[in-house]
Amino acid sequence: MGVFLFIVLCSMMGSVASDKGIMLEPDRPFLRVKIFERAELECCYKNAVNNGIWVKRLSSGQTEPVNLSEEVFQNYSKSNGKQCGFLTLTNAKLNDTGMYQCHFINTTVYTHGTYLQVFKPIEKTISLSESTKNKILTAEGVLLLLCVVIPSASLLFKSKKQNRLEMKKMKQEEENIYQGLNLEDCCTTYDQIERSQTQSQYQDVCTAMEEREEILEKP
Repeated sequence: MGVFLFIVLCSMMGSVASDKGIMLEPDRPFLRVKIFERAELECCYKNAVNNGIWVKRLSSGQTEPVNLSEEVFQNYSKSNGKQCGFLTLTNAKLNDTGMYQCHFINTTVYTHGTYLQVFKPIEKTISLSESTKNKILTAEGVLLLLCVVIPSASLLFKSKKQNRLEMKKMKQEEENIYQGLNLEDCCTTYDQIERSQTQSQYQDVCTAMEEREEILEKP
């Protein structure tokens, strides 16, 4: 919201500049750079008697000249009737954030201005080398393999155990069946069957001989 108000204010000042004969060119409204990087600001205009000096607008609405140094310097260029002022910050810092404009001496004219934002990127909490990353990936792969192999092996073991229990149960049932039978009774019954078959054979032979004798005795 504050940036928007600054831009509106500077636009109003630009309209005043046209009354003074100074024609302002559009400025870049916003520039965002990373801390300790290079930032270049530009303001262009026409029909100005003197070059504009760079000022920084404070939150109170007032302005202060930019302190020039080896890391902060300004220069100018002119071509085809257009004049441009440049402000270069070779090593931008967080407190350099703000609204920058060109001001023309002995006038109330300011260029539209550029809002500069200097930001600090989020640093990594853990700095890992490539070899460490590879080791972590290898460990993750091994853990993933174990997560697949261990449940499979457990299921296979349970299946084999279940099969052994079923076979053991069937064997016990067969033993119980044989234990329920009396072998002596089985043998006695078998002997009785064989004897009955033998006796019946002998009885048939005797009967046939007796019938034959009766037939022969008859005249």
